[in-house]
Amino acid sequence: MKNIKFLLLGTSLSCFPGLAFGQCVTVQDCAALGYTESSCPGKGLKCPFGNGWFCAEDESTVCDKNGFKYSCTGTGYSGGSGQSCGGKYKICTCTTNYTWNGSSCALSCSSSYKYTCTGTGYAGGAGSACGGKYTQCSCASGYEWKSGSCQKQILNGAQGDLYYCNGAVVAVKAPGMDFYVAMKDLGSMNWDSANSSCRNYSFCGNLKGILPTLDQLKTMYNNKSSLNSLLSTNGGTKLTEGWYWSSTNTGNGDHDLVGISNGFHGWSGDDSYYYVRPVLASY
Repeated sequence: MKNIKFLLLGTSLSCFPGLAFGQCVTVQDCAALGYTESSCPGKGLKCPFGNGWFCAEDESTVCDKNGFKYSCTGTGYSGGSGQSCGGKYKICTCTTNYTWNGSSCALSCSSSYKYTCTGTGYAGGAGSACGGKYTQCSCASGYEWKSGSCQKQILNGAQGDLYYCNGAVVAVKAPGMDFYVAMKDLGSMNWDSANSSCRNYSFCGNLKGILPTLDQLKTMYNNKSSLNSLLSTNGGTKLTEGWYWSSTNTGNGDHDLVGISNGFHGWSGDDSYYYVRPVLASY
């Protein structure tokens, strides 16, 4: 028998042994011939007797099949790790506060990032944020960061033209003055009582006052408008429009006075009664 060679496009021959004579048939199964895809978005060959396709693999397909899937760009990404294929990687490197979870760089904040830093007394976050939260907050004026929150600041001591004791204003001074004036008069009394009462007057704890000198009373008169405004807005009482005792001795047993209503200078014997307002000169 002669050897016969067949060249069939898209066909295959199958010979079955055991028959009395050789018999060959064609197989028209596209899938068996490798046309396994339903379509090809790129290059490919269509099965000549069916709807199957054989798709040629491009670079991106090869890269994807081998695990090179990630472009490693966007928020939280610092780049790819290791070898690339078609501009993609098997794994990505993440920025601070992001962690690779096997398929992406996911936000991963430490437990210290727990403050939203909003609300009364808050000026915003301090330092960098993670997921919109901070490790510490900046506080508005009059508030301080304490025990994980912006709390009302408890002021003490000299703060500009106001003097505080445990958050309360206990004395005021006009701009340029070098002493503070108590928030209210101690009343009208003789000089000995005035001197004693001022020295026993407590501005804050052991911080005591004094009876103002003649020069200090004159300064109070010259700044009366500013002092009265500060006193009124901080819970005090205005200076009385009358005569005030000073600690200054005239040299003949009398003590100097100043009229707050007009600024006049006078003096009197110690048994007379005049108004008294302590001042804080050392602080």
